[in-house]
Amino acid sequence: MSGDEIKVQRHYDEMAEVYDRRYDYRRGRSYHAHISQHVMNGLVKGGYLLDIGCGTGLFVSRYVENGGTAVGLDISGGMIEKAVERCPRSDFTVGDGDVLPFRDNTFDAVASLLAFSYLKDPSRMLAEAYRVLRPGGTISVCTLGKNLLTAGLPAIHQIGEAMRIQQVGMGDFGEHYYNEKEMYTLFSEAGFTRVQVKRCSFAHLNLVEPVYDLAKKIEPFVERRLPCFAYNICAKGRKE
Repeated sequence: MSGDEIKVQRHYDEMAEVYDRRYDYRRGRSYHAHISQHVMNGLVKGGYLLDIGCGTGLFVSRYVENGGTAVGLDISGGMIEKAVERCPRSDFTVGDGDVLPFRDNTFDAVASLLAFSYLKDPSRMLAEAYRVLRPGGTISVCTLGKNLLTAGLPAIHQIGEAMRIQQVGMGDFGEHYYNEKEMYTLFSEAGFTRVQVKRCSFAHLNLVEPVYDLAKKIEPFVERRLPCFAYNICAKGRKE
């Protein structure tokens, strides 16, 4: 693993105990449910899912509740331990997306939520995802998009790391944020067809009250009419 990947692994090992306080409590639950639904809309329903960067199993749990079965993979052993507690009937393994420890044509669906920006070689991960998908299988990814609202995040993360702020995602990990064209190109070059890319999520959980409540109310309008202001970007495709 690269130096940045080791930093990510250590960070999320340390944050495993508090991760769900961010994404499975109050506004974090609403935020995660919203982006999860966007990802879910791009996947084969009721199939066999691989969730890359599964964290504590939040999306695995959601997919299984909707009639599917799933395997979760994450770089952090601490996160995997929490995922096993949440979803004891699902399988989980420690690893990253560069070399997936699965046979060709294994899964009906591949998902990844909020982990794609950490990848040092996204093309390799997408090639691996294509390999393990069965023909007719689908992939759906959600990550932070590149726009004016996210342009300052790397500097904020660097400051947070220097101040030793212990918060999920608060660190300088060399993330890359993508625009629509970049995501479309990456997915198409990996061999996926029917590629669609869209922005989502204007009500980011880091917004302070009452700004978050206002953002939540106008979120549907922003996603439909002003997507350039949405924080996240979702891409989906199909293996023919």
